Amino acid sequence: MTYQANQTLPYRVELYRQLKRKRTAFAYGFVLSLPILVAIAVKFGPSGNSGGPTRLGSGTTDLIGLATLGAANFTTTMLYFSTPFLLVTVIALFNGDTVASEASWSTLRYLLASPVPRTRLLLQKIKVSLTLSLIAVLLVPLSAWIVGAIAFGFKPLQTPLGATFDNATALSRIGIMTGYLAISLLFVAGLAFYLSVRTDAPLGAVGVAVGTSILLNILDAITALGVVREWLPVHYAFSWFDALSITIDWSQMIRGASYCAMAGILFYALAIMKFAKKDVTS
Repeated sequence: MTYQANQTLPYRVELYRQLKRKRTAFAYGFVLSLPILVAIAVKFGPSGNSGGPTRLGSGTTDLIGLATLGAANFTTTMLYFSTPFLLVTVIALFNGDTVASEASWSTLRYLLASPVPRTRLLLQKIKVSLTLSLIAVLLVPLSAWIVGAIAFGFKPLQTPLGATFDNATALSRIGIMTGYLAISLLFVAGLAFYLSVRTDAPLGAVGVAVGTSILLNILDAITALGVVREWLPVHYAFSWFDALSITIDWSQMIRGASYCAMAGILFYALAIMKFAKKDVTS
């Protein structure tokens, strides 16, 4: 059979390899466990709010206070809980571990000797890591809706902005929020993948990507930086909140999605350029 570069390392083969890994199962397990643990804590945990922070489902008009009104509210709150750290860590894991792990196992040079062209190898890795990342993002609202429906029923979505949506409208708004969240995480995904190409230590790539996200969030909280904060990709992490208003203001979501998508694409391009010249010895 004639050698064809575009037939090497098929997408389905690489996807199957990554799905079989324990880290994939653990990552999805953490994502699925969040709504279950929160629902159990609300149902069986201590009640009351002795002047402390807002209790989940306390009835206050913020996102957390309205969380237990129904499946839609519970799902929205789980998206809020997942945005700053959980999904960032999972996406960094899927993208930061993919190339570096092959190098640490000394299997990367064997993949290239198959022979798999370097650019194709990275493109297939990118496709698979983004697929795994998208699945993780989708699991949050899907699992939260199911758990919320079982624990709290199917009531209309009541938002902190004073709007009330029936379940059909609520699902469309949750879809918008989830789609925006997936795009906004491209910054972390691209950064983690670039670091994965630069190092043979998977935990190093994942840790630096997560640490960078945390550092940028800290900088974003410093109001003295003024308009500089608006150029940070993490500044728009919660712009999906605008989808909870009666009339959606798309400006912040468009700006945030554009910044994060461009940053992610830039890091992926840098990773391909770096890998093309890299001396692979492991």
